[in-house]
Amino acid sequence: MVRADLHIHTKYSPDASTNPKTVVDRLNAHPTIKAAAITDHNTLEGFVKTKELAKAYSDITIIPGVEITALEGEIIVLGAEELPPKPWAVQSIIDFARKRDVLVVAPHPYRGYGLGALAKAYRIDAIETLNAITSPEANEAAENLAKEMSLPGVAGSDAHEPDELWSVYTEIQASLDVDAILKAIKNGLVRVSHTEKSIRF
Repeated sequence: MVRADLHIHTKYSPDASTNPKTVVDRLNAHPTIKAAAITDHNTLEGFVKTKELAKAYSDITIIPGVEITALEGEIIVLGAEELPPKPWAVQSIIDFARKRDVLVVAPHPYRGYGLGALAKAYRIDAIETLNAITSPEANEAAENLAKEMSLPGVAGSDAHEPDELWSVYTEIQASLDVDAILKAIKNGLVRVSHTEKSIRF
């Protein structure tokens, strides 16, 4: 089983400050959480830097990710090491993901630029049902959306600062391999959880 934080921002997001080295060092030091998706806003630069630093450690995995500001709302792509072509619309991003056999996740659907009920119009792979900086009510609405759509629910800290890392995580029935992790998420072999440091639950 893998414990992964599937929503992390680094200093390559304009609203975040976490250094990629901090992510790698804290993953390496953490006793149980050994995988993380770097999901910076509209760029893969943070992922590239973090992955390079993580090569020094055999027991941690960095998952390619990006949180894209699409016309209809924000959407996360997990597994692709390139950005979809612009203009960014949800359907074109999904088409991009399908061709590459990677995942599309609706983050915090009922907060900020989340898709909300509009997510029902698309073939999304998973819903972020536990976001650490989202209210319990909005997370509960996201959980209900996932049930209604018969989709897996995943968790991400949505960390923008180092102290926000790993406050929630996803348990994934897979090995520490990106392809295995993506396949397990798609197949619903996941469970969301939170750590003691989370103050919202």
